Amino acid sequence: MCWYCGSPITDEEPIGRSLRCQNCGKDLRVCKNCRFFLPGERGDCRETSAEKQTDKERGNFCDWFSLDAKFRSQSEGRSKEREKADASRTAFDNLFK
Repeated sequence: MCWYCGSPITDEEPIGRSLRCQNCGKDLRVCKNCRFFLPGERGDCRETSAEKQTDKERGNFCDWFSLDAKFRSQSEGRSKEREKADASRTAFDNLFK
């Protein structure tokens, strides 16, 4: 499902850089849709060989991109691990605002 609106992704891999969500128009080949994305890791990515992407919500050319299986089904939400990491990162960022 789309990282932004939750619409199901029906396209097969590989997901191209120009592919957009049919519902909201957001890019789909983004860090937030990747199986390696994990906020709090170095560069927010579990893949240590991947180049750092500055904008996690824009299409990119990362060679390591692989659509997270959790985003294939609308019935599955984000993992608790990812939600916990997001909450931790938000709390940390709020310390400096």
